[in-house]
Amino acid sequence: MIFDRKNLSNNQLIDFYSRLLWPRMIEEKMLILLRQGRIGKWFSGIGQEAIAIGSTLAMNNDEYILPMHRNLGVFTARDIPLSKLMAQWQGKASGFTKGRDRSFHFGTQEYKIIGMISHLGPQMALADGIALADVLSNRNKATLVFTGEGATSEGDFHEALNVAAVWNLPVIFLIENNGYGLSTPVNEQYKARQLADKAIGYGMEGRRIDGNNVLEVYHTIHEFATSMRQKPRPVLVECMTFRMRGHEEASGTKYVPQYLFDFWKEKDPLTNFEQYLLDEKVLRPEWLPQMRKEFSALIESEIEKVFSEPDIIPNVETEVADMYKPHKPPIAIGANLSTLRYIDAISDGLRQSMRKFENLVIMGQDIAEYGGAFKITRGFVEEFGKARVRNTPICESAIVGAAMGLALNGYKAVMEMQFADFVSSGFNQVVNNLAKTYYRWEQPVDVVLRMPTGAGTGAGPFHSQSNEAWFTKTPGLKVVYPAFPDDAKGLLMSAIDDPNPVMYFEHKYLYRSNSGDVPEGDYYVEIGKARVVQEGYLASIITYGLGVHWALAYAAKHPDLSVEIIDLRSLQPWDKEAVEQSAKKTGRVLVLHEDTLCCGFGAEIAAHLSEHCFSSLDAPVMRCASLDTAIPMNKALEDQFLAKSRVEDAMRKLLSY
Repeated sequence: MIFDRKNLSNNQLIDFYSRLLWPRMIEEKMLILLRQGRIGKWFSGIGQEAIAIGSTLAMNNDEYILPMHRNLGVFTARDIPLSKLMAQWQGKASGFTKGRDRSFHFGTQEYKIIGMISHLGPQMALADGIALADVLSNRNKATLVFTGEGATSEGDFHEALNVAAVWNLPVIFLIENNGYGLSTPVNEQYKARQLADKAIGYGMEGRRIDGNNVLEVYHTIHEFATSMRQKPRPVLVECMTFRMRGHEEASGTKYVPQYLFDFWKEKDPLTNFEQYLLDEKVLRPEWLPQMRKEFSALIESEIEKVFSEPDIIPNVETEVADMYKPHKPPIAIGANLSTLRYIDAISDGLRQSMRKFENLVIMGQDIAEYGGAFKITRGFVEEFGKARVRNTPICESAIVGAAMGLALNGYKAVMEMQFADFVSSGFNQVVNNLAKTYYRWEQPVDVVLRMPTGAGTGAGPFHSQSNEAWFTKTPGLKVVYPAFPDDAKGLLMSAIDDPNPVMYFEHKYLYRSNSGDVPEGDYYVEIGKARVVQEGYLASIITYGLGVHWALAYAAKHPDLSVEIIDLRSLQPWDKEAVEQSAKKTGRVLVLHEDTLCCGFGAEIAAHLSEHCFSSLDAPVMRCASLDTAIPMNKALEDQFLAKSRVEDAMRKLLSY
């Protein structure tokens, strides 16, 4: 192994060595504790420390790093106290996630580190968003994100690199190629001669380096970061290394040939660098035992301090409250009214928010000059510019992730799913990253996903789904679904103002078929509050979205029946008090929605009313929903599918019970 110090001083070289030794000794202690049964799990990075240490030291302390679970050196090189890390690993209240997540599944704005989730690939898109925020703010910074050779097979890898290249984002994508994805060797993972070669397909520079040479890692990353701060662009760096332990300790290493261990043991990053410093007379042999002695004493002290901390006492109220960042909604301001179509009210709310928040960025396919598939953002580029109104490649996962990255780095983001159906391509980012981040480490994620949804236009199985129930059962997400133009504007502006991730469902059939009076200027509708559309005493119809208009049509057809209509407007959280009051008032309840019957959101409402209002009901809570099939394209088949065709029968059954 050849080391080139270049312009590094002796003190810097000694510091590099010290920072290599520190995580190695921590890991050696962790393995002892694991054998003693004092800790339950450990992902070892022994033999790979040079990558984490060299790259972290090459970055400025105010630049974001997104590491993986074998990158202890990133955290120690940023000088996070061992006691704080140990508290995280042990699930103590003083840990970064307060016992809610393990190992390095956390982030910290104090140290500018954004940890991973277990799905491995998604953090690369977050790096894109973080870097985009720096570019938009004219901050000369680079972002470093880690991945393993295994995750390069995931779509997240392709999407993140493609977006970074198209947008010229200053992201260093660092691949730790350690030979195995759990037990799968690289020859069963990819066919490329080297992963660095993939860079050319994205129009970026790629380089393969010795990941066990701490100076080569440092100089490479330092060179790229320095250049990228002035000339933003992404690069791909493949660091060759080896995993000397199992994927995690319980998995063992029996599947690895012994000759590989023998070969890579000779390339140990710590012992080789130590020998180099001794040969160069930078280190003296007598210093080494003293350094280890001091580190060992500090490790023992920091670890035992954490073991002596009390265990967490679970509290239901605290856990439930901490799923969302507390937020006091603004007061509805708009006074003067204008008659707008549903689609124009959405556009107006989005435009007002863009004017109010200079740090708001909207992203989506074809939303810039073209104005979006439904023309909601027509004219936005002329007013706000292409930096804030961004056309995206067709890659939902990366753009949801980039939206989250923007939020992590001081921005607000609205992403338009061209159709709500397409969210399946970004599902992991939504339900595992957006939804869980605040609960895990108190980081709000200020992202709104606009979801053009619903049937009635003959668009078939992939452009007509009502998939709101996918998200109402995911804690951490807020879900809203306006039925009228004023609510469309007010709920959108409230969603954008809210620091929590919000799924904003907007019904395509209502875009141009529904008009109403909408307050001008800033206007907000509180998320979580239902609307009494029509009062009555004979029966209640609890509904939302297009279902509200089906209910109104039924009431208009039967003026002799006193039907109360409740528009939920928000599905997560939903207004239990308003629904209960209506149920107790009328004694009969029909829950109506466009989604399929089985496991639709109506099942939750029905269950809640049966549990909490049973003694006030004169009939079972009944549901009217669409067929449990995919949505057909043919008009007659679609009409049969939709719940609208069964409202009459459902109400007749309810009222005659």
